[in-house]
Amino acid sequence: MARNSPVNATKLQLVPVLDDERIGHEARAVADDHIDLKIWLRLLACSTQIEQQIRQHLRARFATTLPRFDYLAQLERHPDGLRMNALSRYLMVTGGNITGLTDQLEKEGLVTRVDDPEDRRSWRVALTPKGRTEFAAMAAEHETWLTAMFRGLGTGDKDLLYGQLGRLRVHLAQHQADLAAEPAAAPTTATAATAAKKKTASSRRRPAP
Repeated sequence: MARNSPVNATKLQLVPVLDDERIGHEARAVADDHIDLKIWLRLLACSTQIEQQIRQHLRARFATTLPRFDYLAQLERHPDGLRMNALSRYLMVTGGNITGLTDQLEKEGLVTRVDDPEDRRSWRVALTPKGRTEFAAMAAEHETWLTAMFRGLGTGDKDLLYGQLGRLRVHLAQHQADLAAEPAAAPTTATAATAAKKKTASSRRRPAP
């Protein structure tokens, strides 16, 4: 098959066979792509499908969003509350997004700001009793949604997949550490020339003393 020929659903070994519209990210794959690329596209497609369905369920059942659910989930795991920077790190979003979401949830009575016992200059965010009750209801249904979505895999398949993905995460963490340890690449000639031009232009615009 030619390099630019898309792989059909049968080639992707999907059961049941999906049409092109539902195949998602894997529609980008071609027959002779490297297996690593095919795995990446399949992981991406599965993650996207699961996330889309969870978003739909949360919106239909609780009129809420996935970011709000994830925020409350982090606080539920930390009964003593979390600092804003920790929340930002766990949720992998900017501090500005966390601040806005915190303000909104606080107005709804789901979270509260409490003094940080380890640092009087700081405070933490914690769930209120109302927040715990509402999150518990969402979490219970969230588990049933996931169970339904993974019902197509047997117990042995789930255990194997979980273990393999764990090994992948360990490898990715090591790979990321190796990349961080590498020295920064020297700027290319084009990049250096562009920077020099900007510096020259800036100096020309500078008013005379």
